[in-house]
Amino acid sequence: MNLEILLANTSFVLLFLIMIFYWLQAVFCIIPKFQSVIFITTWCANLSLLSLLLTRWITYKHFPLSNLYESLIFLSWSFTLIELVFLYKNNKTGSNLIGTIISPIALFTNCFATFSLPKAMQKAQVLVPALQSNWLMMHVTVMMLSYTALLCGSLLAISFLIVTWKKQNSTIANTLDNLSYRILGIGFPLLTIGILSGAVWANEAWGSYWSWDPKETWAFITWLIFAIYLHIRITKGWKGRKPAILASCGFFIIWICYLGVNIVGSGLHSYGWVKL
Repeated sequence: MNLEILLANTSFVLLFLIMIFYWLQAVFCIIPKFQSVIFITTWCANLSLLSLLLTRWITYKHFPLSNLYESLIFLSWSFTLIELVFLYKNNKTGSNLIGTIISPIALFTNCFATFSLPKAMQKAQVLVPALQSNWLMMHVTVMMLSYTALLCGSLLAISFLIVTWKKQNSTIANTLDNLSYRILGIGFPLLTIGILSGAVWANEAWGSYWSWDPKETWAFITWLIFAIYLHIRITKGWKGRKPAILASCGFFIIWICYLGVNIVGSGLHSYGWVKL
């Protein structure tokens, strides 16, 4: 069996098991040492996804973030990385909440990349001149890490809104609110660095720092949404449902920026993506 296929199938099985384990832990609070099983499985999934990306890097001789398939695999890997960070910190409540909420989307992105995308889109192509740059590694990696953190924080905000639908204050609600704020606080600087590095790369490739390409426009909208969120949390001291609603809106804005623009539109960022 082809190594890529083996690694892709292995990562799918492991991600599915991780989701089941987290849900069992959340519903039944089973086996005190069950956390170790989750940690080992998550570590194996992370290693499997990383090996898949490295295999493609070695096979195709360029950084494996040049098309939709590779970016989705990287996104799935990044979600498992966040889960591992909280598991390693031994933050049981935080890791269980994050794992229960994030593991389904990690599985979904992996499934979409492996089983839904046409085989032609899963194959790496020769890079166009604009992508043959060291900026590819810097810009795209930072942007994908920012999407991961922002999606994670936004999902926690959505979960907070669900938990507080009738009951305003609870330990779980406060934990969700704090975790969402902390993770979004990491994602926003990464998004800022990603946009700035993209502007420098754009000037090098196309002779202009900013051209209001659809991707650039929606990246700016995404940045603005989370800039407002952090502003009202830090300077206004707002907590609870109002900032969570804004962060929840950001969840859908990110998906428009990441996938929607490339599926229904066209522009300078359409290389290796869907074009209709």
